Amino acid sequence: MQMRWTLGAACALSLGIAGVAHGQSQAGVVVELFTSQGCSACPPADAFLAALAADPRVIPLALHVDYWDYIGWEDQFADARFTQRQKSYARAIGSRTIYTPQMIVGGTDRVEGNAPEKVAALILKHMQAAERVGLWLERDGDVLRIHAEADPPLDEAVRVQLVRYRPEETVAIEHGENEGRTVTYRNIVTSWEVVGDWGGQAPLSIEAKAAGPEPLAVILQNEGPGAILAAASLR
Repeated sequence: MQMRWTLGAACALSLGIAGVAHGQSQAGVVVELFTSQGCSACPPADAFLAALAADPRVIPLALHVDYWDYIGWEDQFADARFTQRQKSYARAIGSRTIYTPQMIVGGTDRVEGNAPEKVAALILKHMQAAERVGLWLERDGDVLRIHAEADPPLDEAVRVQLVRYRPEETVAIEHGENEGRTVTYRNIVTSWEVVGDWGGQAPLSIEAKAAGPEPLAVILQNEGPGAILAAASLR
């Protein structure tokens, strides 16, 4: 009960945070949810991710996988590349098994199933960790400027990744395990691309194309995929 109260207080605190000014990037803890419209266990995790989207200190991202499509309902958000990303996470720890729903916090902490209290505790852990890398984003029309600086300098290079996502969409599911359900999905990832590598010694300053109105996030992550050293969103 103490954990429930603590996390409830944390959620209440997050709702009181002032909104981020339009056009200003916001640093946050990345939470990746591997999910599918065809998975009967996923809607509670989808709802939890939607709740996380209310906290500007969290960057929750829904990656819809394609390996549930055979069950009788094709997830229109699914992408085989997201399935491969989840498999890469599994290989990084020597596992041959992947699950839905699965949340990965900060690139390192894995949670199978819907476990809001465990995920919230991990988010708080990452929030409290010492910040080693500062990351700032600026948008100028269709151009995104990415700036970062590490103190102390990094020991190894990191991948600079640009993520685009759709803020919200409601889907009426007509077949499969979730037949008859209507689910509202949040922060639906539409693309995930590597835009460069950064050695972490000198400050980073690069540009990337970012056309269109979709919000975006930039993630600096160790190979593996491994630990996320910094992330920022721009809406």
